[in-house]
Parts: sequence; structure tokens; C-alpha cells
Amino acid sequence: MAKITFLGAAGTVTGSKYLVEAGGKKLLVDCGLFEGSRELNQLNWKPLPVDPATIDWIVLTHAHVDHTGYLPRIVSGGYRGPIYANAATRELCELLLPDSAYLQEEDAKFAAKKGYSRHKPPLPLYKVEEAQETLRRFQEIPRKDPFVISPQFSVQPTDAGHILGSSSLQLTITENGKTCVVAFSGDIGRYDQPILNDPQPIAKADYILCETTYGDRDHDKSSPADAMAEIINRVAKRGGVVVIPAFAVGRTQTIMYILRQLEEQQKIPHLPVYVDSPMAINVTDLYARHHEDHSLEFTREEQSGDRDPLNMREVHMTRTVDDSKKINNVVSPCIIISASGMCTGGRVLHHLAKRLPDSRSAVILAGYQGEGTRGRQLQDHAQFVRIHGEEIPVRAEICTLGQFSAHGDRGELARWLSGFTAAPKRAFMVHGDPPALQAFKGIVEQKFHWPVTIPKLGDAFDLLP
Repeated sequence: MAKITFLGAAGTVTGSKYLVEAGGKKLLVDCGLFEGSRELNQLNWKPLPVDPATIDWIVLTHAHVDHTGYLPRIVSGGYRGPIYANAATRELCELLLPDSAYLQEEDAKFAAKKGYSRHKPPLPLYKVEEAQETLRRFQEIPRKDPFVISPQFSVQPTDAGHILGSSSLQLTITENGKTCVVAFSGDIGRYDQPILNDPQPIAKADYILCETTYGDRDHDKSSPADAMAEIINRVAKRGGVVVIPAFAVGRTQTIMYILRQLEEQQKIPHLPVYVDSPMAINVTDLYARHHEDHSLEFTREEQSGDRDPLNMREVHMTRTVDDSKKINNVVSPCIIISASGMCTGGRVLHHLAKRLPDSRSAVILAGYQGEGTRGRQLQDHAQFVRIHGEEIPVRAEICTLGQFSAHGDRGELARWLSGFTAAPKRAFMVHGDPPALQAFKGIVEQKFHWPVTIPKLGDAFDLLP
């Protein structure tokens, strides 16, 4: 009996994992980490309901760790099959997975040193060598052409417009001579945004899994460039520092692109910019190489040959820990871009610990902040946040710029769904916090009149009779 089981991103916005079974074979679509609250993080330590050794194949929609970060854990647990991904996703994972492991190892060491972990000794979820072993299982599939995984499964990728290499997947399942099609949205990006192509539609599916990250709201339609310029100018005028927690993949590149435009148009002063994320630096190189994902406008800028559209006049790419620490000594106005985007780990925590107590400075939250993250705490006006075992006072200005989100809002998600030319048998709302899931369920039912289900973690549904 063909069926799908929701092993992640069910009732929450993180940990994407969908197990599809047909003809005695098992395919896992995405394999992400749970991120955010302590309860969500604890799910990463629990064994999967299915033995990893019994899974035959894994296919990925894109490289973000909430869709790929559990891969080393599942490989160390016995998975021995291939991990299918397009070239850009594979190359991004070559950066993201070892970095995820390194950060976990460093956080475990720091927790042991400071004694703030409940575990004795604190352990990483996986190590760098386990991430490297995982990368050896990757096999490249076409960016936009159909790919046959097995007699039971074949996939047709389409551009999701979210990050470099991001795809929606049209999965055809065959069992006992019968077929059905399941569409996995992956993460749907924005329309008419810098750098990347728009999300592309899928025409037909029997079942649809649609992400709902922003299913309960629309993004601010005002200019993100103007909003950022306003913040930077007032912070520079009062002698402060702008800290931008930014995902290394996608967000950092968009911010650099807009900052370069603002600088060229003389809408902001010439300030030193510190990109304090070795991974973001490497990812930027990948963005420059993978032209197949670039929008026509960005391609024209690249081909003009005037200036690198992802660079600025005075930018410092800080790869080493020593160079990162030296940023703490900067007392004049500057801009610091550092990961992680939801302030859950990485070098940005050290910059927040330094700059949050300074009322002259500002933190720009340029994207979604998951429940339980420090970013959400800052967004919700917390007076203190806990960083490396210490309570840090929040005196800096906290600014939320939802215009920078790489996720489509409820209108853009509905626009993507409108590409289906016939009603599915059922649409599943996934990858969203409960309010967003419920709100977008109502929108889909009202606008499209489709049957809609919000699955819970562990729920299973038959796909073929």
C-alpha cells in the first residue's frame, strides 16, 4: 500500500522529513533538523520511527539545514542509500553540513567550558567527519529535467525561487500498475525579487504538500532598500553599529546586493561592512557561478561588467576567528552581517552579546524568526536574552524587515497553488507554526475549495487504494 508518513515539519515550521512508501520501497523527501525551542531540538536526539537502514533513497528540495541538517544523523544511524540533489544543492550542502557539525562541536565545547549544559559532557548531534561521510553519498540529478529513481518513484523538479538550487518536486509513485502524483512545494520563494528566478508552477498532482511559513500574513510591500537605508542612516548618525543576523545561504547575498545599490545611489554613507561568516563568503562564490538560477535582471547586471553586483566598496570578509574577534574593537559606525539568521548559534551570538547592550546600535531581523529562537525573543521585545550562559540586556534598537524574507507570503503561496490546473484529492498544510497552518488552510478551502488536512507529527496517509 503506497503511503506517506510525516516525520517532520508537521505542526511546526522545521525538521522537514516525508517518508513515501510504495512497492516495498521507501523514499525520504528531505531530511531536516528541528530548530528553535528546547522541545524541538530534543526531537533531533530521538530515534526516527523508521530504521534508517530500511530507507532506500533520499531526495532533497534544497540545502537549508531544516531540510538537510539531519542527514549525518541518519547516515550514522545506518542509512546506506544515495542522497539525490541537483548540483547547486549538493555544493551548498558541502558547505552547510560540515559547518553545522562544526558549530555543534564548538557549542558543545563552549557549554562544557562554561558549565551551562544539563548534559555531562555536552555532545554534538554529529561531528564534522560524520558530515563529510554523508557528503560521499550525494548523487547529482538534473536541475529541471525528470529523473527516474526506481520503478516505484520518479521526480520532476521545478524552480522554487527560494535559494540557489531550491526546487519543488513532482513525485510520481507507481505501485501494482497504478500511479499517483504528489507535489512537494519545498520552500516557495518570492516573486519579482533580486537575483533568483520566480517560483515556477506545477500543473497537476493528486496530492499537494504546501509549506505555510507565512501562511497567515502578507509581507510588507514597501521597499526593503528604503527601509534598510533609513535604519542605517539613523544608527550611523548616533554612532552605533548595525548587526544583521543573516542566513549564509540566500539572505546574506540579497542584503549585500541591496547594500551595494544603496551605496552606489549614495542613499547611505560609506561604512565598513563585515561579512563575518566563512560559509556566507563561500556561498556568495556559488551564487556567482550558478547562472541557471539567476533572474534576467541580475544576469544583465553581471554581464554589464561594471562592478560585482554582490560586493561593496569597503567590505571585509572575515574567515578566521581572530579576524572575527577584532570586530569587537570597532567603535565607529559599521555594518556586521553574520550567521545564524535566527540567532540560534554561530558567530552572530558574539556580536549580539557585544552590541545589544548599546542603545546607539541596532539589530535588523531580516527574515523569519522561528518560535523559541533568540531572534523571536528579540522580535517580541525581550528585555534580556541568554547567550552562552549569560543574560544580555537588550538596549539596542530591534528592527524587523519582513520584506527580506525568502519565503512567499500567503498571497504568493496562493499564487503558486493557482498554477495547478485541477483540484487535488487532498492538500496537506506543512512547514508552518500552528497559526499559519490554520490560517492558510482556511484560505485554500475558501479560494480553491480543496479538501485540506494539517497532519500531525507521525501521521500516515494512504496514497493509492
